[in-house]
Amino acid sequence: MNFTDKKVSVKRAIMILAKNNIEVNDEEATVILDFLYLMAKNHKKYREVKASKP
Repeated sequence: MNFTDKKVSVKRAIMILAKNNIEVNDEEATVILDFLYLMAKNHKKYREVKASKP
């Protein structure tokens, strides 16, 4: 997946995970970020649908 509006870089994600004793490489961090952005995108759609129902 390609999210062009990412606000968290791969390097930043690696640093944040490292602070929590989770060691990942660039490829793993990219997969994690893609997953989190996908979850956020779906959550946003869910909230929009839920808000539009009477």
